[in-house]
Formats: sequence, C-alpha cells, structure tokens
Amino acid sequence: MTTTRLLVDGMTCEHCVAAVTAEVSAVDGVREVTIDLVPGDASTVSITSDGPLDPAQAAAAIDEAGYTLATAERTREKP
Repeated sequence: MTTTRLLVDGMTCEHCVAAVTAEVSAVDGVREVTIDLVPGDASTVSITSDGPLDPAQAAAAIDEAGYTLATAERTREKP
C-alpha cells in the first residue's frame, strides 16, 4: 500500500470534499481518500492505493471534480 498526499487549491466546504473524494476514489487501485479541508488555503488530500499512484491520473480526477493541484513544491508522497 502507498499513501500519496496532494495539496489541492479551491476547496471551501464539505461539498468540495465529497466531489474530490468521489472522483479520486474512482481511480483504479485507490482504496481510501481522506481530506483535511483548509478553506482559504490548500487542502491536503491523502490517497491510499495498492501501489504508486500515477500523478497524471490523480491530477485528472481532481480536475474533473473542479479543483486544481497546488504548486509542485507543495505536493508530497510517502511510501
């Protein structure tokens, strides 16, 4: 199992959390999505998956939900 943490801009409420959770959960191999909502700043999206998560797939899922990744320097992954 791998946990990937991404910082996402633009999330302000529980509806945002639900939208991102639904889209990211649909990515193959994703087991769990948890979000630390920080209105007005970047929220942390923690994704537990079977193996390393393809960053392009994660970014596409977040984009599909209507949000964007924070700058690359603020994105981090933990094996």
